[in-house]
Amino acid sequence: MSETTVPAAKTASATSVSPGAVVAGAATARGRRARIALRGLQVLLALFYAVASALPKLIAHSSAVEPFEEMGWGSTGMYAIGVLELAGAIGLLVPVLQSVAAIGLGAMMVGAFVVQMTVFDGQHAVTPLVLIVPLALIAWARRSHNAELPRLLRSVRREG
Repeated sequence: MSETTVPAAKTASATSVSPGAVVAGAATARGRRARIALRGLQVLLALFYAVASALPKLIAHSSAVEPFEEMGWGSTGMYAIGVLELAGAIGLLVPVLQSVAAIGLGAMMVGAFVVQMTVFDGQHAVTPLVLIVPLALIAWARRSHNAELPRLLRSVRREG
């Protein structure tokens, strides 16, 4: 064993810290890394939804216009979906909204999957399915913020 790696039991006895504190410290560090990774995933998904998905719809790029015309939704449907995706992207970055935003975007991905299967013969149906997985993880991991949202809405309603 090198000088830099010391078993937790030796470290705990040498510094008069209980072994339980060493385990708790390790759990805290692991939890911190998990929170950072989850936040990074949220930022990555927010960037994807804002830039790669909503932006082409909101600027009426031909890559977005053609599928919506083919579905019969036209520009109104395209702009509506673009606004919802942008709102979801922003919501993923706002602590009190992140779980609700992930649920909303996940519901949109279920709809996107159905549309891909029925209108476009499953051409890109795997994409929404892949995106549902991290959205479900975010919705579950950030669910504690859901209790804050009704309180916030009540306080805003009282002030207004």
